[in-house]
Amino acid sequence: MISATLRRCGVRLALAAALSLYLGDARADALKVTIDNFTFAPAQLKVKVGDTVTWSNHDDIPHTVVSAGKFRSKAMDTDDTFSFTFTAAGEYPYFCSLHPHMTGTIKVE
Repeated sequence: MISATLRRCGVRLALAAALSLYLGDARADALKVTIDNFTFAPAQLKVKVGDTVTWSNHDDIPHTVVSAGKFRSKAMDTDDTFSFTFTAAGEYPYFCSLHPHMTGTIKVE
C-alpha cells in the first residue's frame, strides 16, 4: 500500500516537472523578438514586470532597438542580440534608429 502511494506521488511529481520545463521553455520563447526582413516579430509583445526581452537580428544588415529615454542598443550585426529587463509597468514603443519605419511595442503589466 505504501509503495503504491509513493509510486503515484512519483508519477505526479514527474508530470509536474515535465510540465514546468515545457511551460518554462514556452515562456522563454515568448520573450524573444526577431528582427528579419526589416520587421520586428512580434511587433507587439505583452510581458510582466521583471521580464527580460531579447531582440535577435537575423537580417543581413545592422539594426538597433531604441525606446526614447528607456533603452538603446548598439548597432546589431547579423545574429547579434540585445536584451532589456523591464522593471516598471507601461507601454514601451520602440524603433530602429537606422530604419525608423521599423517599429514595435512592449506592453509591461
